Amino acid sequence: MAEIKCIGVLTSGGDSPGMNAAIRAVTRSAIAKGFSVKGIYRGYDGLINREIKPFTTESVSNLISRGGTILRSARSKGFMTEEGRKQAYDNMVAEGIDALVVIGGNGSLTGARIFAKEFDVPCIGLPGTIDNDLYGTDFTIGYDTTLNTIMDCVDKIKDTANSHERIFFVEVMGRDAGFLALNSAIACGAEAAIIPEELINEDQLKEFIGHGIRKSKNSSIVIVSESPKCGAMYYAERVKHEYPEYDVRVSILGHLQRGGSPSARDRILASRLGAGAIDAILDDQRNVMIGIRNNEIVYVPFKDAIRSDKSVDSRLISVLKEMAI
Repeated sequence: MAEIKCIGVLTSGGDSPGMNAAIRAVTRSAIAKGFSVKGIYRGYDGLINREIKPFTTESVSNLISRGGTILRSARSKGFMTEEGRKQAYDNMVAEGIDALVVIGGNGSLTGARIFAKEFDVPCIGLPGTIDNDLYGTDFTIGYDTTLNTIMDCVDKIKDTANSHERIFFVEVMGRDAGFLALNSAIACGAEAAIIPEELINEDQLKEFIGHGIRKSKNSSIVIVSESPKCGAMYYAERVKHEYPEYDVRVSILGHLQRGGSPSARDRILASRLGAGAIDAILDDQRNVMIGIRNNEIVYVPFKDAIRSDKSVDSRLISVLKEMAI
């Protein structure tokens, strides 16, 4: 393998709190170990359009506490084409970038895997997604901050729910993964969580109405994973038609879940994983995601990281049900 002298870093897909801390860690760890670094703006689109700048330690000063990503992010349609990836590779060569660190979620790492295979480019992934749905790592960058954001919002919503004796369906992000909904429900003292993993097993609304409402409670909070078909609005409408005796409201937290200063846990995780990415390059690793398992840094092949079968801990479902009695 050719000697690696310059490392490019980009953020791709949905932003997550801690991405800036990861950019900072990659940059400073790389420079500390003798590499030069170039920041690539607007994700894979930036590679295609050659929006690339040299980074120094000063380029990432005062970043660890900032939300979002200074490199900006985009979901690149151009990179999904062979022509777009070829242009991206040509720009990498022209800029003297020998290896790529990609910070993002499932789609971003899938793109990195294809790119690495087509052009034999060393690519290292960092799990930057609030959904916590990447296989092979216990936690992803941004997940802890988002949990705390949800908890803060729901604590406030509960005040109104109690005052007006209402059921509130609170919709959170997560797409096809219920990690945010389930764990935030436990943290918030919610009565139920409606998550994708359980939809095939039972009518979760019927179970909630049967067990989650009782005379000693004058309000209820249900956390619902976002879904185009079975989101919070769907369940609220069902309650209105099937259980009209209850007063129901919906709160969709939306993109506020992505913002804000990262938690201490996410800052530390991003710093460890960013430094781990440079160690992986020094170790001649390629086409792996840097993850964390049992508090140890691990290398997860892209093909494993993007698997769709990372499941929630079923024991947590039992905990939530017991706490809601």
